[in-house]
Amino acid sequence: QVHLVESGGGLVQAGGSLRLSCAASGIIFSINAMGWYRQAPGKQRELVATITKTGSTNYADSVKGRFTISRDNAKNTMYLQMNSLKPEDTAVYYCNADVDLKGLLGSIRTYWGEGTQVTVSS
Repeated sequence: QVHLVESGGGLVQAGGSLRLSCAASGIIFSINAMGWYRQAPGKQRELVATITKTGSTNYADSVKGRFTISRDNAKNTMYLQMNSLKPEDTAVYYCNADVDLKGLLGSIRTYWGEGTQVTVSS
């Protein structure tokens, strides 16, 4: 079993910064793509940013230039540095990972964390 645990959320004023972490634990051969998603009240879950095993990144237009995704493969951990936060960034932030459990064909599974709340006050 693999668990993803997010941390680092909280309440911050507009213009402030937060750093989210997502730690993966369990029986893991390797982790392929990882990503951050968010869901605001009454809205669908949306992509924030993704990062491949080799460090290639992709961002939603709404966070480009403000958020930075990174990962430490040795620690099975992913980060999201969020700067210049806006009230519209308020949401529950979820991490996602494509985990290769055994290094064999067909052994990749997708896991989600339970989320961490980010609230940005105006």
